[in-house]
Amino acid sequence: MVLFAMVVSPRETRFVRYGWRNLICASLFFAAMPLFMSSPAAAEEPRYFRIGTAATGGSFFEIGGLIASAISRPADGPDCEHGGSCGVPGLVAVAQATLGSVENLRQINSGQLDSGFAQADLAAWAYKARNLFAAGPPLDRLRAIATLFPESVHIAVRADSSIHTLSDLKGKTVSTGDPASGTAVAMATLLAAAGLDEHEINRSPLRPGPAIEELRQGRLDAVCLIGGYPMPAIRDLAGTIPIRLIPVEGSVVDRLRKDFSFYGTSEIPAGTYAGVDSATPSLSFSAVWLVGAEIDDDLVYTITKSLWNPATLRPLAGLDQIANRIKLSHALDGLPVPLHSGAARFYGERGMLADRVSEQPSLSTDIKKQ
Repeated sequence: MVLFAMVVSPRETRFVRYGWRNLICASLFFAAMPLFMSSPAAAEEPRYFRIGTAATGGSFFEIGGLIASAISRPADGPDCEHGGSCGVPGLVAVAQATLGSVENLRQINSGQLDSGFAQADLAAWAYKARNLFAAGPPLDRLRAIATLFPESVHIAVRADSSIHTLSDLKGKTVSTGDPASGTAVAMATLLAAAGLDEHEINRSPLRPGPAIEELRQGRLDAVCLIGGYPMPAIRDLAGTIPIRLIPVEGSVVDRLRKDFSFYGTSEIPAGTYAGVDSATPSLSFSAVWLVGAEIDDDLVYTITKSLWNPATLRPLAGLDQIANRIKLSHALDGLPVPLHSGAARFYGERGMLADRVSEQPSLSTDIKKQ
């Protein structure tokens, strides 16, 4: 057996290897996987679990790869107590690049994805068929595993740009994200709150990688991305050219927080990106890990337990600054949809639900089924 966890993109594949086999062996394994899946011995094969993330270059993709690795555990590997993975026995988690939050929500609800990440505000709208999702039925098969980490709006410009405020974006060419991404939805809302008509900005719907390259080459005036800091794409950009971040603050933020309860404030610390020596106030959201309601209770329970195992969190925190902000104490903060009953079982065993059901009614739906 090839011992690895996977990060899969529609156009590229990245492997995190735990064994000695090389990428050629891994490729041969995937070519043969359909045969394994259809053989009589399929029951002995690993169980695959997909995590929808977002485009490469964003924080969802990076964290998805780390979590996929952490919760995976080959069936014949050593157990957690003896130095092996503390993941779910027999599980191979796959972090899959997608268009982002909107696509993840729809595919999780329809069963096309087992799980995925999304902004809390979008998940709340999807579950109740509001705003962006008002034209369709409620996506009421969405369930939560945990709130993971805070995200912030990043608006990056070249250091010599004339753009210093949101209003300065008028008449400029700006990447506001792929239409199916959380970035695109949040930026449309933010720009409208700032009084900028959609026709007053030349919007370029690019994914992070191409957008960053266009800004680097001077063909874009600004790039808007949403994610936990430091965002890989912006970190890489700041390592090649001088940049600034545009603040998101004042009456615009106050107006959004009044209208949308899942919006908050944040500050991107000074020094997060090379050359950006001042803290940048911004608008914030929570990133939530969601799963389909039909996913097996015991599997979700063991995934949740594995995620919050101290032996899992320590290496995650050491590998990534965003992962360092994934904490059990915040796992139930601001959940936009009901907990999956498997996850609820874990938090119930930890005594974390008693004071929260009354505070957050969405927590109670699946809990009452136990």
